[in-house]
Amino acid sequence: MLDTLHIKNYALIDLLEIQFDKGLNMITGETGAGKSIIMGALSLILGNRAEGKHFFDPSKKCVIEGEFRIGAYQLSSFFEANDLDYADHTIIRREITPDGKSRAFVNDSPVTLTILKQLGEQLIDVHSQQATLQVNTEDFQFLVVDSVAGTFGLKQAFRESFLAYRKAKKELEELKETVKKAALEQDYFQFQFDELDAAQLQGDEQETLEIQQRQLENAEDIQRALNAASHLLENHDAAILNQLKDSLNQIEGISSFLPVAEDIATRLKSTWIELKDIAAELSSLEGDTQLDGGALLEINDRLSLLYSLQKKHHVDSVEELIVLRDDLEAKLQAINSSDEQLERLERDVEHRLEIAQQQAKKLSEARKVVLDRITESVQQTLSNVGMPNAVLQIELQALKEGEMRESGIDTIQFLFSANKGQALQSIHRVASGGELSRVMLAIKSLVAKTSALPTIIFDEIDTGISGEIALRVGEVMEDLAKNMQVIAISHLPQIASKGAAHYKVYKEDKENRTLSNIIRLDQAGRVREIAQMLSGANPTDAAMEHAGLLLKG
Repeated sequence: MLDTLHIKNYALIDLLEIQFDKGLNMITGETGAGKSIIMGALSLILGNRAEGKHFFDPSKKCVIEGEFRIGAYQLSSFFEANDLDYADHTIIRREITPDGKSRAFVNDSPVTLTILKQLGEQLIDVHSQQATLQVNTEDFQFLVVDSVAGTFGLKQAFRESFLAYRKAKKELEELKETVKKAALEQDYFQFQFDELDAAQLQGDEQETLEIQQRQLENAEDIQRALNAASHLLENHDAAILNQLKDSLNQIEGISSFLPVAEDIATRLKSTWIELKDIAAELSSLEGDTQLDGGALLEINDRLSLLYSLQKKHHVDSVEELIVLRDDLEAKLQAINSSDEQLERLERDVEHRLEIAQQQAKKLSEARKVVLDRITESVQQTLSNVGMPNAVLQIELQALKEGEMRESGIDTIQFLFSANKGQALQSIHRVASGGELSRVMLAIKSLVAKTSALPTIIFDEIDTGISGEIALRVGEVMEDLAKNMQVIAISHLPQIASKGAAHYKVYKEDKENRTLSNIIRLDQAGRVREIAQMLSGANPTDAAMEHAGLLLKG
């Protein structure tokens, strides 16, 4: 339940604190006094987005804080799942800075608005005049039935199964489309693969072939150069090796009486041996270099094939051609194995469909069981609030064979008649504003009892009713407050008189500012407030007496 609401620097409120009763709390006040401001502040800590900037003092931040007693509502798992510190006395805070930035906290831990909204939905149900429009939506009607039937767990299990089935079905359809497209391209893929496979590609062959090509194309120049170099080393009249040998002999001849000459002789000999090896290698290379036109033709043909394949497939290397070949091979294998994959996916879709259908049937049956209970309860409440001839009928009809939606295999419609002899129709077509408010009160009362919410708020749902009917509506709220906290904003004295606690919202002028404030009324204050609601700002003695009687019940 909502224990205390603190509001600081919000709209016309400078600083405000409201301590609520655990039963029926009534809030009254003149139009424009600030009741909607208080509801707006409360909505911020329930996760609603801040629309615009609402600051009493634009230079300071706005802070809304709610203290909730939640020990009896099994919410510890929610706190654990969202990594929040659980406390039976939980504090929710929302801060909005002058530049419009918003932060939210649960027990001083920062949270997102999504988490704040999820927690708020488990703490408070706010029912306003606009909410009466929900009654004709399928989502709300299923919510009513599922709340009374206690099928939220079953509904969630079905929804997960249904979404898994839909995902698997989508995968199957995508695979079928892929296979269909691949089948059209299979011949083309096979032709490309065969061409690349027949080429027997090797990763490093192009560089090797290009070197061999340059050697064969320049064989004459290579032979000429090798022969000339070899001739200069060994066969020329002034051959380098011969001259080096003579130099070595001269130095060796003086090494016996010039010690340093021994080292020079050793170095000359080493040089002579190295050049001798080079000359032999040059001679060997010259012998190996041949003018082989047939080999050059083969190499040119091979390189031409590689260049042609690269150009055709818009790549720059043999390595990329090999990657392309392997990719084509994988595609062909996938096409060839697609029948098996399709069969496996089809079995998976059928299995998931069967599970979803079984759960949908269980959900449907559980809903059917409580339909009479809902209509009887709503009609009893409506009778108590002055609509004895009201009839509510819930039509739960199966979709076409094999059809499913996230809500199950049913469609739902609430049909209503307020008077004898009036045909049943959709509620919004036949119910007046006052009737619609009472229908929603009856439905909300039933749902609140079954959903075990800590708090429900009725924000001016008394539109279109008055007199004895208003008194009975107040009695319904009073009865509901025996099991949960109820906060009701009302303009009707008959309803206001039913509160265990009564708060008055009012405006006051301080210096150059108008402020909204709230006060909890004592017994005398309640009598005067209800008398003013009956007869105006200056209530008559009769109005005061009537107010006293209303408060006595």
